[in-house]
Amino acid sequence: MKTKKKILFVCLGNSCRSIMAEALTRHFYGETWEAASAGLSPLGWVAEKTLEVLEELGINTRELHSKGLNHLKLHEFQAIVNLTEYDMKMYVPENLRGRIIQKPVLDPYGRNMEAYRRSREEIILLLETLVI
Repeated sequence: MKTKKKILFVCLGNSCRSIMAEALTRHFYGETWEAASAGLSPLGWVAEKTLEVLEELGINTRELHSKGLNHLKLHEFQAIVNLTEYDMKMYVPENLRGRIIQKPVLDPYGRNMEAYRRSREEIILLLETLVI
């Protein structure tokens, strides 16, 4: 059996963008990628609209929860995809073996459903072009 590549998606609160990316990766690429997500400053809960836009596509949202980088072993990931405009260098160890991929996505937090759908679609396109 082939080992899955481990990929981590990071956003600010781990309530919208990175949670979407984790769920979408598991749904569309679960056979080849093991996805996780975290926030630079986690809110501790997932935005209701995040769950709604994922459920619109029939994606299971039961196991999604907001967490910080300190809850994960960063050295286990081949890639960390930074969905924010913030620099990740201060958040990761110097000896990180995986690469950091900077791919900012619109933060829909506090906006309407259309903003959440735009972010979801932007993430789907990003996943189609992502090579790790």
